Amino acid sequence: MIPPADPDFTLAIERSRALCNALSDEDDGLKRDVLAHAGNRWSLGIVYALGTGGTLRHAELSRQLPGVTQRMLTRSLRQLERDGLITRRDHGEVPPRVDYALTPLGRGLLVGTMPLWTWIIDNGAAFRAARNRYDAPAAEHDPAR
Repeated sequence: MIPPADPDFTLAIERSRALCNALSDEDDGLKRDVLAHAGNRWSLGIVYALGTGGTLRHAELSRQLPGVTQRMLTRSLRQLERDGLITRRDHGEVPPRVDYALTPLGRGLLVGTMPLWTWIIDNGAAFRAARNRYDAPAAEHDPAR
């Protein structure tokens, strides 16, 4: 038996479909590009660090993102700057001093991602349970496996 459709879910899907269908090819490509790099773990970490810590230098960002390589941090910063999510300010000093800050567009991204982060945290136990079921010995969860 198929459960009755959730009207809120159905409406959200219809709105999403209408928005996607209305995108030009150029806008669709832009959407994919921005999501591909703005949605990666380092870029979202940078946006979060700048949103909560204010203007930061490269080394300060690196310390707040354990595991990021200098190359990946630099690449992510450039992509975020290109899309207008952060600003880069070179003070023209020796030794070099460069700092980064969120733009209004970047602040909007941070605010927009907060519901997703909240949803992930709220559903952490369900994710762990699903992973445990999947990772259990094959005979326990899928005899055909």
